[in-house]
Amino acid sequence: MTTYSYTALDNKGVQTRGTIEADSLRLARQQLRDQGYIPLDVEIFAENSKNQGKSENRFLFRGPSLTVKELALATRQLATLLAAGIPLEEVLQGVGEQAEKPKVKSILLSVRGKVLEGNSLASGMADFPRVFPALYRATIAAGEQTGRLDTVLVRLADYTERQQEMRQKIQQALIYPALMTSVSVIIVIFLMIFVVPKMVAVFQTSSQVLPLATQILLVISHGMKFIGPAIIIGSLGFAIWFRRFIKKNVDIKRRFHLVLLKIPLLGKTIKAINTARFSRTFGILLAAGVPVLEAMKIGADLATSLPIYEALNTATLRVREGIPIHQALKLTTYFPAMSLHLIASGEASGQLEAMLERAANNQEKDVERLIDTVLTLFEPMLILGMGSVVLFIVMAVLLPVFSLNQMG
Repeated sequence: MTTYSYTALDNKGVQTRGTIEADSLRLARQQLRDQGYIPLDVEIFAENSKNQGKSENRFLFRGPSLTVKELALATRQLATLLAAGIPLEEVLQGVGEQAEKPKVKSILLSVRGKVLEGNSLASGMADFPRVFPALYRATIAAGEQTGRLDTVLVRLADYTERQQEMRQKIQQALIYPALMTSVSVIIVIFLMIFVVPKMVAVFQTSSQVLPLATQILLVISHGMKFIGPAIIIGSLGFAIWFRRFIKKNVDIKRRFHLVLLKIPLLGKTIKAINTARFSRTFGILLAAGVPVLEAMKIGADLATSLPIYEALNTATLRVREGIPIHQALKLTTYFPAMSLHLIASGEASGQLEAMLERAANNQEKDVERLIDTVLTLFEPMLILGMGSVVLFIVMAVLLPVFSLNQMG
């Protein structure tokens, strides 16, 4: 149930305020009337900031969001129960009541309340845009219009699960290099701050002139010990400022993203991820009955790179003008030749949805291959880089020893 706050008149005409729990806004008003009140204003209850953290409904007012894993699980449960012939209201209540996390329960029961008021499922989900993105809502709306809501939910469940699998693969692939990098950096910092100064201090007490490499090492060690924290804090501050700055300045953001797209391997990976997501989204929406132009627009909105987003919007306008889809996408210069060939075949044969899915599968495999290539190159480069640093430290420490031996 959802908690509502109300303002009402009692049987003496005195205005009163309070909260009430109900499955929908309509039922909340009805409960008040049954209790002898005349409801003046009833709305979803938003707690004040002091007590906001004490209720599960707090998620409704922060602009709630779910992880891909949570959304995938909820979608699969909805699809399974609907396919079994259970009414939508009961499905939403059942999945909501069984949800482990309060925010999932609160969201699904709120959507159920909207449905009980006579709204469509897509309309109920529209109140939670951060939970149910445009792709999700448009697909649901098309499924409701065509009477294939259960089939559409199965497709959405497959899509969200595939997104979760792709994200997990990327995260798992990055764990090892991230761990190696962190350990290597910690070891070098430990050597430079604690070990090197003590070892070199022995030679500083003598009248011996330290070699240039040793002097450089001491300067770096001293800087890391006294200036290092300020550099780290400053770098973090700059990163936060730069991220906010490019969000506000579209031109700077576009230039920054263009630079990223030109970096070898990284640029290819960004292109592959965005074009695969577009193809997958476009195909799902078309299969659900969403019009071509609307499906392309929603697919473009999912792009994480500004130049790719703008290119896809331009492609949508070209399709509106009558240019074939594969030609419009080719002009973006971001889609691989194989994907364009598959899309062209789909247009010619009337099987565009199937060809888009195949194109997305190929592009996702390209993403996996690119990530494997990057990681394969990263490991030896990291070993070489850290080995060079350690070699420099060792040589800088041993050079004074060699000098003493020669003097002796």
